Amino acid sequence: MGEIMNWSRAKTILICSFLLLNMILGFQLWSTNRSNQIEVSLDTSGTVEELNRALRNKNIRLMDELPTDILKMKVITVKYDDSIKPGEEKPLKTPINMSNLLGKGASKEVQAQSDIPNFSLYQLDSTQSKDGKRVYVFTQLYDKLPLFDVKVELNEKNGEITSYRQAYVEVESGVEQTETKLIPAQLAVRSLVDNYLSEGSIITEVRLGYHGQPYNSQTQPMFPHWRITIDNGDIYYVQAFNGAVESPQKGSELAPFGTQPEGEKAPSTAKPDDKSKDKK
Repeated sequence: MGEIMNWSRAKTILICSFLLLNMILGFQLWSTNRSNQIEVSLDTSGTVEELNRALRNKNIRLMDELPTDILKMKVITVKYDDSIKPGEEKPLKTPINMSNLLGKGASKEVQAQSDIPNFSLYQLDSTQSKDGKRVYVFTQLYDKLPLFDVKVELNEKNGEITSYRQAYVEVESGVEQTETKLIPAQLAVRSLVDNYLSEGSIITEVRLGYHGQPYNSQTQPMFPHWRITIDNGDIYYVQAFNGAVESPQKGSELAPFGTQPEGEKAPSTAKPDDKSKDKK
């Protein structure tokens, strides 16, 4: 009888010990996460202050609000749909009224009913759209983020969309990639301010998305990039893992994704002394 009581007491002590150990480990985990959150908050705050100082020193205006979250993303692999030719202009059987397409709330319904394949998977990209040339650009989305190079170009005539060009990709799901922490938007912008932008420049938009080098291959990787647009039309892509900056391009110079002719070079990485020549 005494042995049974001792064993019951021992089990109770063991259970209480395990519960106490779990509580201690849980508290340590909470403390570590809390400490990391505080460090991230302090780091972001310092980065914001440094960026604001750099902007003031060169009289550069930032017109967009930057995210302060520390984000993680991964490289994706996309397969270009070669049954759709990006350079081929196709007429619409049923023209789309511009006011219906660009009006609030109605866009997705209009896109879904159009003749353009998978058009509901695209979103208007004001940066790449050319109002003066009556060309409106929609970029394909993946996980709510734009694939900057994969787009539909709509041609407008007399208030209606009458023809289009399209690129379309499928994101391959079988390719395993590890999520990696991104450099903050503030750091990407500061890199341009310090090394590339002229005094008095105006940064009109900073947007996160996926970008790949255009070359003649059906399957290609796309990396997270910060796309930074300047008021003179220059568009910079800053690789969001390592901060590498591509040479700036005008919106009209951007080639459709996956259509780089053989023998042509992909956009080069910009050097710090390759500053914008257009000063305000």
